[in-house]
Amino acid sequence: VVLFGHGTSDGREVRFNLPGPDIGPADFGVMLDRLAVERLVFVNTTSASGDFVKALSGPKRTILTATRTAAERFDTRFGGHFVEAFASEAADTNKDRRVSVLEAFLYARAQVQRSFEQEGFLQTEHALLDDDGDGEGVQEPGVTVPDGRAAAAVYLGVPPLTTASGAPIADPALRGLYQARVELERQIQELAQRFNAPEQFV
Repeated sequence: VVLFGHGTSDGREVRFNLPGPDIGPADFGVMLDRLAVERLVFVNTTSASGDFVKALSGPKRTILTATRTAAERFDTRFGGHFVEAFASEAADTNKDRRVSVLEAFLYARAQVQRSFEQEGFLQTEHALLDDDGDGEGVQEPGVTVPDGRAAAAVYLGVPPLTTASGAPIADPALRGLYQARVELERQIQELAQRFNAPEQFV
């Protein structure tokens, strides 16, 4: 679930703005609880989105917000860079030709910071990620700390079926082997998370 648009806060509750009644974290919580999924990724790219972390955090959930608090109310830049990450070779830091949710978050966070620095403005948004279910988002997740391990093994969309050189795989047998490899890599990442292993497997 990825939200684009505008968020607001009245000092008591944050909301995602829509035509008609706006939707708050509690409303999203009810809807998300109905989804029968192995892992849920919820990304709120709007302003004043930080409070969504605590409200929606839970087991097998990866929550990303563009801001760390409801007080960061200015239009955000995080969403554009988050989308850009999935088409950027620079975001694919482990060079497996796929961009994980963690890699997309780190890329977008860095690009936001860079853009404010280049323009000489005070940074008005600080993105958070929570994927260990403790309700506390962090600005610097990774595979060697609790927040970030699950996001490193989650990908949006279907991985491309290409060779190491980027050429499409036409042979059905090779395509099957590639898909099996992708599934094994996913299982290895999950095992590494369970045993708190910091290593990345490529």
